[in-house]
Amino acid sequence: MSRVVPTINTKGVTLRALRPDDFDRYAAIWAMPEVVQYTGGVPWSRSRAWDSFLRNAGHWQMTGFGQWAIEAQSSKSLVGQTGFFYGVRGLGADFDAYPEAGWVLSPDVQGRGLGRQAAQAAHDWFDRVVTGPLVCRIASDNAVSLRLADALGYKPMRQTEEDGAPVELMIRKSPP
Repeated sequence: MSRVVPTINTKGVTLRALRPDDFDRYAAIWAMPEVVQYTGGVPWSRSRAWDSFLRNAGHWQMTGFGQWAIEAQSSKSLVGQTGFFYGVRGLGADFDAYPEAGWVLSPDVQGRGLGRQAAQAAHDWFDRVVTGPLVCRIASDNAVSLRLADALGYKPMRQTEEDGAPVELMIRKSPP
C-alpha cells in the first residue's frame, strides 16, 4: 500500500492528492444543495468541510488509501472527489469491516462521464494495490450513483435508513 497519494490520469480527469489551495473549492462543492441532496440534505459549513478535508488527507497516512481530488483535464480545477475510506458507521461487521467507496462530482460537470472515469480509475488502482472487498452506501433514490455502483461491480447487501431516508448498502467482492 502507498502512503503517498498516487496521481492517476485518464482522458478527462486527473486523480491527485488534495492540496491546501483546494480547500475553498472543496468547501464550495460541499455547500451546494445538489451535492448533499443524497448525503443528508444539509449543505456543509466551512468547519464541517475542513474536518472532512483533513480527514481525507490523513486517511492516506493511516491506511495507505483514501480519497483523491478529481481535477478536470479541461479546466485544471477541482470538480469532486473519489476513493476509499473506513467510515466506521455502525452498519454491521459485514459493512464496517471493509473500505467504503465514495464519489462526489460538482453539478456543473455532471453528465460528461467524468465521475465514471474517476471512480473506475480509483477502483482499478485499488484492485492492483490494495485488493479485497469494498462496500458503498447509496441513497435509494439516487439512480445515477446506483447505476455507477452497478457498473463498478457492486451488488446489493441490504437496505437501511439514514436520516430517515432509505439507503442501499452494497458490496463488491471482486472486480467485475
